[in-house]
Formats: sequence, structure tokens, C-alpha cells
Amino acid sequence: MNPRPAADQTVAGGVYAFLAYLLWGFLPVYFLILAPTGAWEVVAWRIILSLVFCAILIAITRSWRRFVTVIRQKRLLLWTAVAGILVYANWQVFLLATLSGHVIETSLGYFINPIVTVLLGVLVLRERLRITQWIAIGLAALAVIVIVVGYGAFPWIALSLAFSFGLYGLVKKQIGPQVDAISGLTLESFWLTPIAIVQLIVVGVTTGITFGTAGAGHAALLAVAGIATATPLLLFAAGARRAPLTLVGMLQFIAPILQFILGAWVLGEEMTTGRWIGFAIVWVALIVLTVDSIVAGRRARSGRAAASVSDVVELT
Repeated sequence: MNPRPAADQTVAGGVYAFLAYLLWGFLPVYFLILAPTGAWEVVAWRIILSLVFCAILIAITRSWRRFVTVIRQKRLLLWTAVAGILVYANWQVFLLATLSGHVIETSLGYFINPIVTVLLGVLVLRERLRITQWIAIGLAALAVIVIVVGYGAFPWIALSLAFSFGLYGLVKKQIGPQVDAISGLTLESFWLTPIAIVQLIVVGVTTGITFGTAGAGHAALLAVAGIATATPLLLFAAGARRAPLTLVGMLQFIAPILQFILGAWVLGEEMTTGRWIGFAIVWVALIVLTVDSIVAGRRARSGRAAASVSDVVELT
């Protein structure tokens, strides 16, 4: 049996996941150059333009049959609505934080996210954790306490991002392979469109819509908000289907690292001693979690290999 196709799939999956996290890491730069457009208007356009972009993708890829299959199942429709609300909360908090000078705290949220995902597995899916995973969760809790004491403020932005995206991933796990990436994002955007329209109306009667009022270049940049939103999500879905979970897990730190660099050294956001200590504890927790994941993956592969050999011996 030629292992080359499987290896090629792994490489391709790693490339897709890497590109997804790279784009997510640079998203704050894109949103910052959209000034004077505010967070509420940007999120509204992200939703509407994502729906348009996904509809075009469905037409190009001729995926209407899969889409219709999904919308005929009430359970899946409900789950996509829940996913839409969660991703909306994540987008809105992220934009409000990014455009108000809290990029570092957004990076903390995505550093904590893998640990929150493990915690949700215990609380919701009743999964049993290894001791090293409990250590990682304990360290993350300690980091939050250190940041609260040292910085004098509760990291609500980071925790909101971590839990909203963690719950979003949990919902995606419940849906499983029954909903493809394009159909899922299309339905999530569809459910959120009424909220987006209301937001644009409110922005219009208060601060005023900026789309088309700040020059052709600005309008063009804002017009690609749907592509900027959908592309990394679709790349991530393609990567997660092909690459091992351990590889995807290690690559996910690319985005928060880039956001941290952007906030701390490009935008010059404040990093107090308490914050540095808190971040350092989170990073230690992530190292523990990553090493545990790698070791567990190797043990699982060794177990499967041993089982295969045993089966061969029994057959002979």
C-alpha cells in the first residue's frame, strides 16, 4: 500500500490550516485600515457580504443539492442558527476590542481558546481528562487571576472570545460532517442577516454609514469583508479534514502570536508586569497541553499499529 497519498493529504491540510491562521493573525490590520468605519458597521457588512460570497460559491461549485439537503433537516437548521449567534458574538467582541486598542487582549483570548475547548469537553461532553490537561486548565485559571490582580481589570474580552469560539467549535462538532463548510457558513450568515440590517439602520441614523463616503479605495476594501471573513474559515475547514488534529492544534497558535506582536510592538499597547506574568503562565499551559496532545497521539498510533500486527498474527 502506497502511503504517499495520505502524506500528501497531510501536507495539503497543514498548508490550508497554516494559511487560515495566518489570515486570522493579520485580520486586525485589515479592520484597522477600514477607519473611519466602526465595529458595528463592519460586523454588519461582514455578515451580509459573507452571505453573498457564499451564495456565489455555492453557484460556482454547484453545491445546491448539498445545501438543500441541509435545510430540509430542522435539527441542522437549529444548530446552524446557534452557531451563527456564537460567531456573531465572537466577531462583535473582536471588532470592538480591536478598534478600541485592545488587540493584545484579543490575542490572549485565542491563546486561552484551546484550554477552554478542553474544559468544555469535560463540562458538556463529559470527557475524562488526563492529569496534564487538568494542569493546563489550572494554569490558565491562575493566569486569569494574575492578570486581574496585576492589571486591575477582569479580562472579559479575552474570556468572551475564548468561550464564544470554543462553544462555536463545540456546535460544529455536534453538526459533524452532515453540514459542509460552505453550506454551514451560508446558513450562519443567513440567520444573522436581520441583525446586520438592524445594525446598519441604527448606524445610519446615529453616526452614519461610511460605505461609499470615504473614497473608492475605502469602499473597495470594505466590499471584500465577506471574502476576508469566509476565506480563512473555508481554508480551516479544508485543513481540519486533511491534517492530524495535533498538527492543526500546533498551527492554531500562529494567529494569537501575530496578534500579540501587532498589539505589543506595532500598536504599542501597554504590557504591564502583571500582564507579562499572566501571558507567560498561559504560554506554559499551552506548552503542557501541546506536549500532552503529541504524546497521546503517538500512543494512540502505536496502539493501533500493535493491534494491526496482532490481527495479522491471528490470521496467520
